Amino acid sequence: MTPSPLHPDCLPARRRFVVGITGASGAGYALRLLELLLGSGCEVHLVVTEYGRRLLADEAGVRALDLANLLPHTVSDAPPPLGVRPWAEGAVRWDAAEVERRLIVHPNKDVGAVIASGGFLHDGMVVVPCTSTSLGAMATGSGSNLLCRAAMVTLKERRRLVVCHRESPLSLIDIENMRTLALAGAIVCPTNPGFYLLPESIEDLVDFMVGKVLDLLGVEHGLETRWGGALEH
Repeated sequence: MTPSPLHPDCLPARRRFVVGITGASGAGYALRLLELLLGSGCEVHLVVTEYGRRLLADEAGVRALDLANLLPHTVSDAPPPLGVRPWAEGAVRWDAAEVERRLIVHPNKDVGAVIASGGFLHDGMVVVPCTSTSLGAMATGSGSNLLCRAAMVTLKERRRLVVCHRESPLSLIDIENMRTLALAGAIVCPTNPGFYLLPESIEDLVDFMVGKVLDLLGVEHGLETRWGGALEH
């Protein structure tokens, strides 16, 4: 018997996430998150604003939005970007062709891309790092670019939206925009790493925040970022 279209056997097993990158400092957060989502077998739909592209170039030397440029250490012996851990000696490199099939990059000007539709099912969206400008655009429901349109759709469909704001200090405008997004269902997760695990490197600080984001998305990881350690299954 052919299962119903709503039967669980018809649903894709692979988890799917939308990741947005804007121009606030913190490229390492975004790249480490991409590495761990892709490394766990997830499908990632990536959208980067114009200033997000500049951020990636300035802080990580990323000149193109493909696997070999975003995460060069995963497919070659190239060093990782700042804030991303180097791979252990002898670690097996990724099958670039297989992973690139799960990394779908969308132009930010293409508001007609699939992630702008409520009919596009996904398991959550993260904006990391998030500027105050993008924070305000999302809070006011602006859909003038794909990143903000995808965030609007995520909220209206009651899916998880994690906003990793990274600017300081905050103006009252920022605070009110955070309040608006929180009331609409978003999770505001500022990139404020903790120090109680006694970090010894930039990578430790990056992993603290990325581990928190993965926890919010319900994605298992092996990062030692939780107070009291990881859950045992």
